[in-house]
Amino acid sequence: MTQLQAEEVAEAAGKVLRRLRKEAGLSQEKLGFKATIQRNFVSEIELGQKQPSLFTVFKVAYALDLDPQDFMRLVQEELKKM
Repeated sequence: MTQLQAEEVAEAAGKVLRRLRKEAGLSQEKLGFKATIQRNFVSEIELGQKQPSLFTVFKVAYALDLDPQDFMRLVQEELKKM
């Protein structure tokens, strides 16, 4: 594996978040409400423009009824595709 870049992690996390949110049938606004984060922050994460803190990863995962480790595993799998 080549050296990991922050931008790649942000992009992979955004792709995973968008896919999971849509599978859950949630708008960005509804996910933001459930996770107690701003809708625009959800958008920025999905676009790979912002990287969530570890605390935010936990809040988003729980809002999607996932264990945080499962969310991170999905991000890791997405990174392998890149």
